[in-house]
Amino acid sequence: MKKVEVAVGVIRRNNQIFITKRPQNLHQGGKWEFPGGKREADESMDQALVRELREEVGIETHGQLPLLVIEHDYGDKQVVLDVRIVEQFSGEPHGQEGQLGAWVAISALSDYEFPEANKVIIEKLLERIR
Repeated sequence: MKKVEVAVGVIRRNNQIFITKRPQNLHQGGKWEFPGGKREADESMDQALVRELREEVGIETHGQLPLLVIEHDYGDKQVVLDVRIVEQFSGEPHGQEGQLGAWVAISALSDYEFPEANKVIIEKLLERIR
């Protein structure tokens, strides 16, 4: 089974994180997620994240800090999520592709339904604010 490499951005402002809702027709549709997307063959993970956040939520990133790497098997596909914190950016994030977007307090993230692989990210963020 092919592994899909995904660059994930945890866009943070103070104690809030910007999340988006996956369109119903996609894998894990209807669930909330941290914006990002697949790395293309000619890109580094840094480059993939800059491109994806520009395309998906309309921001220009000015730095990213590694948070963690998650490998998850959904049964129908395996993903490797390279998760980075983005606190330096210009523009106001919004769903550029018609998807819902919201600023959510870190402490409230567990109230939203996320894909299974994202739960570790939420745990890690909650640890950091305790």
